[in-house]
Formats: sequence, C-alpha cells, structure tokens
Amino acid sequence: MSAGPDLELRTRQGRTTLAATIVGSGMVFLDSTVVNVALPAIERDLDTDLAGLQWVVTGYLLTLGALLLLGGALGDLRGRRRVFLAGLAVFTTSSILCAAAPTLPVLIAARVLQGVGGAMLVPQSLAIVTAAFRKEDRGAAIGAWSGLSGLSTAIGPFIGGFLVDAVSWRWAFLLNVPLAAVTWVLAKSVPETRDADAPPHLDVPGALTVTVGLAGLVYALIEGPERGFGSVPVVVAGVVGVALLVAFVEIERRSPAPMVPLALFRSRRFTGANLTTFTVYAALGSGFFFVSLQLQTVLGYSALESGAAGLPVTVLLATLSTRMGRLAQRIGPRLPMTVGPIIAAAGFLLLSKVDAGSGYWTGVFPGMVVFGLGLAITVAPLVGAVLMSVEERYTGTASGINNAVSRVAQLLAIALLPFAAGLAGVEVGTEAFAEGYARAALMTSALLAVGGATAWLTVGD
Repeated sequence: MSAGPDLELRTRQGRTTLAATIVGSGMVFLDSTVVNVALPAIERDLDTDLAGLQWVVTGYLLTLGALLLLGGALGDLRGRRRVFLAGLAVFTTSSILCAAAPTLPVLIAARVLQGVGGAMLVPQSLAIVTAAFRKEDRGAAIGAWSGLSGLSTAIGPFIGGFLVDAVSWRWAFLLNVPLAAVTWVLAKSVPETRDADAPPHLDVPGALTVTVGLAGLVYALIEGPERGFGSVPVVVAGVVGVALLVAFVEIERRSPAPMVPLALFRSRRFTGANLTTFTVYAALGSGFFFVSLQLQTVLGYSALESGAAGLPVTVLLATLSTRMGRLAQRIGPRLPMTVGPIIAAAGFLLLSKVDAGSGYWTGVFPGMVVFGLGLAITVAPLVGAVLMSVEERYTGTASGINNAVSRVAQLLAIALLPFAAGLAGVEVGTEAFAEGYARAALMTSALLAVGGATAWLTVGD
C-alpha cells in the first residue's frame, strides 16, 4: 500500500474526512433498519404478505452482502475515494427509485440496486479511515466510525417511523437524498488512497458465483414454506445455491486475485472476529425485523412509536462506542467481545416476553436498555479486532469481508428464522404470529450468546 496521508483527528481535514465516511456508510446502515418500521405500511400499500416483506429486506442485503467483497477490492485497485463517490451516486439513484416504486417487484428490484451502491460505499468508508489517519489516532477514528455509523442502524427505525406516520413509507427512502448531498460536499476533503500492490484484475467470477449462490439459497428458504420444500423450483434453487457457494470457495482458492484471500483466515483473531460477527449480526438483523412487526401489529404501536421504542439503543451506542474502542486498544478485544453479546442476549431474553399486554416502561424499555448496552460494548472492539488482525495492505479487503459477513448473516437470518420459529405462512399481527415472535426472540438471544462464547474461544487479547 502507498504511504497514507497520516491525518490527525483534531485537524479540520481529519474531522471532515471522518464525517464524510460516517455519513456515507451511515446511509447504507440506515437503510438496513429504516425499512423495518415501514414494513406494515408497505404491506398495506402494495398488498403483500410476510414473504413479500422478507424480499424487501433480503433483496437489499443480498447484493450488499455478496458484492461488498468486490467493492473492497475495487477500492484498493481504483482508489477508495473514487469508488466511494461512484457508490454514492448509485445508492442515491436507487433510493429515489425505491420511493417511486408502484409495485412490489419494482421495489424489490430497486432495493437490489440499492445494495449494489451500498457495496461500493461501505468498505471504502472504513478503509479510508484506516488508511488516511495516523496510527496514534486510528483507534479513536475507528471507534467513532463504528459507533456513529452503527448509530444510524439504531436510529433508523425512529426516523423511519416519523416519516411513515407524517408522510409516507416512500419518504423513508427519500431521506437518503439530502444525506447524499452532505456526503458529496464533505468528500471534497477526503484524500485518495489505494493499494499500490493490488492485483490488476478483479475477481468477477467469484462475485457472480457468490451472488447467484446466495440468491438461490435465500429463494429456497423464503419460498420453501409457501411452495413446498419438495417443489421443483425450490429444490433446484437450493441445490444450485449450495453448489455455487461451495464452488465459490474453490474459485477463491485458485484465483490469482481472489476477493477473499483465504490466507487471511490463518489468523485466529480474524477468523474468530468474523465468526462472532456472523452470529451477532444475524441476531441484530432478525431481531429488529421481528420486534418492529410485533410492536406495530400486535401491540398497536404507530410507526413512530415503534421507532422511538429503540431510542435507548441509540443513546447507548452514541455514548459508549468511542470509549469502548479506546478501551479495547488498551485491554484487547476479547473481553468486550465476549461480555457484550452475552449482555445483549439477556436483553433479547427480556424482549421475548413482549406481548399484547406489555407496557413500554415495564415490558419493552428494560430489554432495549440491556440489549443496547451489550451492543455498544461489542461493536467498536469487533471492528478493531478485524482490522488489526491483518496487514495494512489488506484493510480494504478485510473491511469488505467483515461487512459482507454481517450482511449475509442478516440475510440468512431473515430468510431462515421465520421458518425455524414457525412463522412461515402465518398472517402478520395474529395470535399465531405473536407466539412465533416469542420463539424468534429466544432464538435471537441464543445467537447472541453463541457470539459471546465464540469470541472468548477464538479472539486473543
């Protein structure tokens, strides 16, 4: 990698560069959750069912997760600022298309395109932070990026709820337009960085294989309960999906310029951090998906009230993430990455008890506080563990891998958990849905606990 600009966090350019990466990536994370509170409104307006709502979420996560790997490599090769701005343009355009979608298939297609833009934005944002700042400020910068970018994930339901109630679910997507304008202006201060040793060719076969493979697997998981797991389309999609994902590993092993250099997984910390990421973010994606539906369709919350219910998570992330990044630098990431998910698991154990008779302060609030505390303890040390476990020249690739793992985990959890919890084919808002929600919340809690145990066993200090 060429020598970085060694920005200081306290300088104007340092602060502006950090702000650009936070707002840019924050848009992508925002759209991972902002749509959750809009789902009941989308269901009514576009006349869809639970499977249709799953596709609205998973269509976005599919291309976002699969192409993040290619996005990271593209930035290393062509310049991270350049790819960041190109991704910003694609993401903004597709957000407008989402807002204007007249039918469910059009909305899903626009969400797929939105994921492509996000896959260009996210890995560049964190790689820019890692490459542009001097070593002394890097931990604090990563902590700020993790906390404030993650903050957009938590605050998304609140903002989306306000827009859905005040105007329309379509404005939850139009929100990205002013955010993109701010990012474009801030990005003028971002220095260009690239990997001077990056391979001259991109791993397009790997990208196509993993994207189609995931699409086939997700199709089988979502459509199987409705069409029957023995139906020809479901069987073919599932078999082809699994076969292509197996082939992807072999392609990466043989490729002269793999998206996923398998040698990175020789690092115990890198492997352990990504395994922890998979379980924690699977829980995070499925958890917010089901909590939002439960609050609105079973407890009768408005979209705004549903979004506001998660504000304790937002406050705790904003307050603690940067401090946890600094703490992990001093004591190592293992302890916070173990304790954080276990605390978050206790939070979802409390949230599993939320039903039609629950009050906010006694039923919802305690679980949100405990979950938010655990998440705030986890996020910054987790990101830092991933990036500090690889050579500096691999930071863009490592960022892409870790973000891909988190999105693919959410994708698979949202596709699989409704089936595992007995929610497939159940009408949203019914008594059967409420019972399935409790099972889904308990499974979410179990995933978080597994994440904490994984970190303890695999991530060194």
